Amino acid sequence: MGFSKDSWCVFMLQLFIVVCLIVQSFDVKVHADLNATLTVNASLASGRRIPDTLFGIFFEEINHAGAGGLWAELVSNRGFEAGGPNTPSNIDPWSIIGNETYINVETDRTSIFERNKVALRLEVLCDSTCPADGVGVYNPGFWGMNIEQGKKYKVVFYARSSGALNLTVSLTGSNGVGNLASTVITGSASDFSNWTKVETVLEAKATNGNSRLQLTTTTKGVVWLDQVSAMPLDTYKGHGFRNDLFQMVADMKPSFIRFPGGCFVEGDYLRNAFRWKASVGPWEERPGHFGDVWKYWTDDGLGYYEFLQLSEDLGALPIWVFNNGVSHNDEVDTSSVLPFVQEALDGLEFARGDPTSKWGSLRAAMGHPEPFNLKYVAVGNEDCGKKNYRGNYLRFYSAIRHAYPDIQIISNCDGSSTPLDHPADLYDYHIYTNANDMFSKATAFNRVTRSGPKAFVSEYAVTGNDAGQGSLLAALAEAAFLIGIEKNSDIVNMASYAPLFVNANDRRWNPDAIVFNSFQHYGTPSYWMQLFFSESNGATFLNSTLQATASNSLIASAITWENSADKKTYIRIKAVNFGASTVNLKISFNGLDPNSLQSSGSSKTVLTSPNLMDENSFVQPKKVAPINSLLQNVGKDMNVVVPPHSFTSLDLLKASSNLEMPGSDSSSWSSV
Repeated sequence: MGFSKDSWCVFMLQLFIVVCLIVQSFDVKVHADLNATLTVNASLASGRRIPDTLFGIFFEEINHAGAGGLWAELVSNRGFEAGGPNTPSNIDPWSIIGNETYINVETDRTSIFERNKVALRLEVLCDSTCPADGVGVYNPGFWGMNIEQGKKYKVVFYARSSGALNLTVSLTGSNGVGNLASTVITGSASDFSNWTKVETVLEAKATNGNSRLQLTTTTKGVVWLDQVSAMPLDTYKGHGFRNDLFQMVADMKPSFIRFPGGCFVEGDYLRNAFRWKASVGPWEERPGHFGDVWKYWTDDGLGYYEFLQLSEDLGALPIWVFNNGVSHNDEVDTSSVLPFVQEALDGLEFARGDPTSKWGSLRAAMGHPEPFNLKYVAVGNEDCGKKNYRGNYLRFYSAIRHAYPDIQIISNCDGSSTPLDHPADLYDYHIYTNANDMFSKATAFNRVTRSGPKAFVSEYAVTGNDAGQGSLLAALAEAAFLIGIEKNSDIVNMASYAPLFVNANDRRWNPDAIVFNSFQHYGTPSYWMQLFFSESNGATFLNSTLQATASNSLIASAITWENSADKKTYIRIKAVNFGASTVNLKISFNGLDPNSLQSSGSSKTVLTSPNLMDENSFVQPKKVAPINSLLQNVGKDMNVVVPPHSFTSLDLLKASSNLEMPGSDSSSWSSV
């Protein structure tokens, strides 16, 4: 007997329903809520002080992070040196206004500055026949200059002329249309027969985030230009840092800043390595250099002095990374490394020396007679294993230890798995990996010996396909890793994400913490993740035990910290749920007065998004960003729902505390 057509349809419908129920049942089983218990010993007496230095930042001149980024100079290739020392040379990104009938432009070597001899020569061939707007050159800056209505911009340049000078300095739109601000510089032939410094301040009449600087004339003759600079007057404290980007960093409350690299310090070849002496003194006299690792020119306006100033402005300890005679492709033999050693010693004198000393007097002349608080140096970057690194390192170590016994010296060699075969105060540890592996690295330092040098995790990030240009997935894995760092802060003294900045027009590396262009910026999920740890420096780590019934995708920790703003004390619980199921987390406190926690003033902050690969953008700068809410039902025993794929932070306000902070009378809690 066979099925009729109707019977067949009914059968198939019934089968479909059964299958759906089975699938639904399976799905519910997979994504069913999980339960976990976090037991926290809230007694401060049993806690451990976290180093004051644990979480900071690493700045490298990569992705135009400084030139065209944090450093607010608007002109790119301001000294015309980027095309090389041979002339005539390429003047990119400068461009000519007017055709060859009206003007001839090329570089020559007539500059007044000994360390950067290239200047720009403009031979104006027209006079009354010149276009009404004149001829000359313009600079688009770093993918456009951000000019804002009502703000003032200081323009400085050096000029020389074969005759009387009549030069219009203006800020316009990207196509030269729209006069945002302008002034006319005039002078007699005798006024400009020799190189003359010109300074003027332009006030913008309108706003344009994609502007350019123009220097034009309608006067026949020859004009030479050099060292053309344009800077907004409203940089942070007048120190040259772009306000919005500086604030993004300041909000991270970094305890230290490692600078200026990274591979930028090494160079592909030593001739292109960052050398501090070429980056100090008057900006006009700095030669600049080609960063051959990241393939772009920098005028070194953001130099050694400015990095030290940045550290001070942030309230962060500077960590200076210097070249040890090793690059990616060439090395100095240990027998010949003494000049590099002396350069490092001179750099320390510049930072810390008396204002009457040779290099300390240069620092004082630049506006900072007081020494900078430089206590850490790193001998090279990622050079361990190179032929001459160990020998060179020992020369640096001996010289610095003798001259500055208090300086903490950081080795490039990883001492987490194998003891170092040379003396060091800290060792450098870098990790770039996928999200799953980074999550598993939360326990990486659990098994590391508790004796010997401490670890400096100076570069960490999730990279690869699962990181995208800054995904939620990457941030969650990194958060778990940092909770592990926090738990092991008895042997890890410092940690910093890398890279910090990326200009969206020049992505040399993905992902990065802060993305910007000439007038916009946003933080990636990894940036927001780091803010969860901003209160950990100097806090008290509380011992806790996590028991999960059916998942190893949860990691949690607890600290006690004091809010510097309101002087109130909080317990902060941080939990990363790396899995796809909601976790019902029961939190129980031992060693805590039952009435010491207050619902009023307690809060919950959650970082999550519907899709693990969600990213932020200029269009949606906070698509993935922390959401804060008040926390109810706070008590000695409490229940919290931890969403799937999320990072949750609970700040529980303590009514009062009469317990002594650990380490308050003991040097054993020193952060060094």
